[in-house]
Amino acid sequence: MRGIIEPPPQRGEVPPPLWERLAWFAGLAITGAASCAAIAYALRLLLR
Repeated sequence: MRGIIEPPPQRGEVPPPLWERLAWFAGLAITGAASCAAIAYALRLLLR
């Protein structure tokens, strides 16, 4: 079975392009903020 967590890159391995790494970061940041806001509003409605 394939491991879930990938090992660190090997020496000499070329990293992904900067735009791809920034796109992943932006996607994760927006998704995290949106899910946090959704949970906050849901809790706010429950406590009303």
